Amino acid sequence: MEQLDFFDVPSPCVGCCQVNNRGYCKGCYRSRDERFHWQNMTADQKIKVIKLCRQRYLRIMRQRHNKEQESAAQSPQQQFLFDDVNKSET
Repeated sequence: MEQLDFFDVPSPCVGCCQVNNRGYCKGCYRSRDERFHWQNMTADQKIKVIKLCRQRYLRIMRQRHNKEQESAAQSPQQQFLFDDVNKSET
């Protein structure tokens, strides 16, 4: 028996059970099979799933960030109403 077997690995569920377009939960980033079989997994398997979830989360956040950067670069920035006032006062 390994040391991990003494401690239960808590579920990463955050109560936001919706599936994204790739089939992963939007709350915890587990696949359907990972959610379904969670109770039957060993501690090692659960830890591996949590690591996969973190990788999925980071990949999605990078993609969102890149999309935001692209859209910001494509759309012209609106000038702030008082930009010229601040420049003339200094």
